[in-house]
Amino acid sequence: MVRTNPAAQTAYGPMAIAAIEQHERPESRIVHDELAARILPAGLRWFVRVTAWPALRNLLITLAEKSGQGAWSIFVCRKRYIDDQIASCAGTFDSVVDLGAGMDTRGCRLARTSPIPVFEVDQPVNSAAKRRAIHTAVGAIPPSVHLVPVDFQQDDLPEKLRRAGHDMTARTFFIWEGVTQYIAEPAVRSTLSCLSAAAPGSRLTFTYVQRDFIDGSNLYGNSMLYRRFRVRNQVWMFGLSPGAVAPLLAEYGWRVIEDVSGPEFQDRYLTPAGRRLSITQLERTVLAEKT
Repeated sequence: MVRTNPAAQTAYGPMAIAAIEQHERPESRIVHDELAARILPAGLRWFVRVTAWPALRNLLITLAEKSGQGAWSIFVCRKRYIDDQIASCAGTFDSVVDLGAGMDTRGCRLARTSPIPVFEVDQPVNSAAKRRAIHTAVGAIPPSVHLVPVDFQQDDLPEKLRRAGHDMTARTFFIWEGVTQYIAEPAVRSTLSCLSAAAPGSRLTFTYVQRDFIDGSNLYGNSMLYRRFRVRNQVWMFGLSPGAVAPLLAEYGWRVIEDVSGPEFQDRYLTPAGRRLSITQLERTVLAEKT
């Protein structure tokens, strides 16, 4: 329901970008994640270390930008946005549920400052890899972090969360980052149907790819990405138009608070940090509240 096997193979890419971003000066850094490099495999950790050399790092970012508009900012800005939303809600939620958590370090980072339980849901193979990576990165899984392996073809997501200790009647912050494009519409709706039981006042932040990119009518300066994910591998299946987001979520009891992308991220993060990165509206990030 949340992630297919081809999508699982992309789990390390965003974390490598977040790790490389840590070499930027603190005032220029978009996402702050001191654990990102430590959770990566040894080969990627070596690569991240050598990008401490500014000339090489700048070359890498330039090459990424040439491969597609917003190729760097799309990852660092969405992670920063989600981190900011969680921080702004500190003390108002009883738990965090990360659907398709991949190798993201957010749960371990939260555990350093808060006892709030974090439930990281993913395929069993990803959860097993995450367990090993956390032991390497921080020595042990923090007591507040719960890895929830789910076979989305067979398992009942709410039941698996309940068994892991999550209380659906408590206000929860749900994260669904970088997932929806990898699954078909019935699976998107199935997940939203599960989340319709969330307690009023719960929050949901998720990303989606524009529908006109999926159908090929607008490539948003990302023709290489289109060839990779739509033509060659065909692993991106689902997209939304911005006007369809609110009606879709309303069907499941959620109200859109905001729906942001490149221009908003540029104003909030890139310009204040003095970063001249290209931006894109190919992917957008939604923040919603359960009514």
